[in-house]
Amino acid sequence: MKKFFLLVLILFTALLAACSGENEEESGEGDSSGEESRSVTVEDATGEKTIEGTPENVVVLEWSYAEELQALGMEPSGVADLDSYGDWVDVGQPFSEEVEDVGTRQEPSLEAISRLEPDLIIGVDFRHEEIAEDLEEIAPTLMFAPYSEESAENQFDSMLDEFDTIAEAVDREEEADEAVNDMEQTFEDQRARLEEAGQEDMNYVMTQAFTAQNTPTLRLFTDNSMVANVMDELGMNNDYESEELELYGYTETTVESLQNYQDSNFFYIVQDEDNIFNEELDGNPVWEDLDFVQEDRLYQMPGSTWTFGGPLSAEVLAEQVVDSIVEKEDEDE
Repeated sequence: MKKFFLLVLILFTALLAACSGENEEESGEGDSSGEESRSVTVEDATGEKTIEGTPENVVVLEWSYAEELQALGMEPSGVADLDSYGDWVDVGQPFSEEVEDVGTRQEPSLEAISRLEPDLIIGVDFRHEEIAEDLEEIAPTLMFAPYSEESAENQFDSMLDEFDTIAEAVDREEEADEAVNDMEQTFEDQRARLEEAGQEDMNYVMTQAFTAQNTPTLRLFTDNSMVANVMDELGMNNDYESEELELYGYTETTVESLQNYQDSNFFYIVQDEDNIFNEELDGNPVWEDLDFVQEDRLYQMPGSTWTFGGPLSAEVLAEQVVDSIVEKEDEDE
């Protein structure tokens, strides 16, 4: 009888050990099925890309995608042209001191990028196509084509597509949905402010203006641009039309072309140190005699109004446009 009970005890102990080992193995599989075993396939300008794991250390070689990471609640580890970023892009979320510069957007430093040991790099084909293979040797690389003919048809829709792709790659799709919802709510709120001010259905021309080769130069934004799409969300109407598809969302021209839009409300983005309207064009009769100048239908935007960005820039643009209108209304009262 004792031998029988001893045999039962041995079998029971062996069974417990086997079950324990199986549970440990299953638990181990559960642990490893998180970050390491995640695999997602997304599509960029070069085709399908498979991303293994969940990227957390991301280097960005174009400003718009750095901003889009911020909208997802992330901060890039490296950004090209970092020192100039804040001069042109202000979404109210400055980068921390931990973010490192990785060269210029035109010529990023492969050494600086490699030193950060990224698990994802984001670039654009028109700047980085020639170094794409070098980038891929460092880390998986998403390469977008924001100014291809297909993307240029509607820059706003293209931005949303790229934003969704990045969100999927870094496993932050819920954050992306929240960011887009916030953006749409901002549009609704700012449109309500315009209606309250009695300025709904406002017609406009919007320009980014600067000096190029000692000549006052204007970029007039076309209907396919981010700018025109945001203004359309506010219920505003773009008076400027181009006879051809402008890949960058604007036509580069001179002050003489503004004579065709004298009934418009004129919105302009300038850097403080290069305000062509207060400097080069001050006293110029071609500028001074325009109806919207004579009637003070001028709305200055900050130099950091970024017109090529993501959801955060779209929100800021909408707010700044309405602020400029409301503030002028208050001044005139």
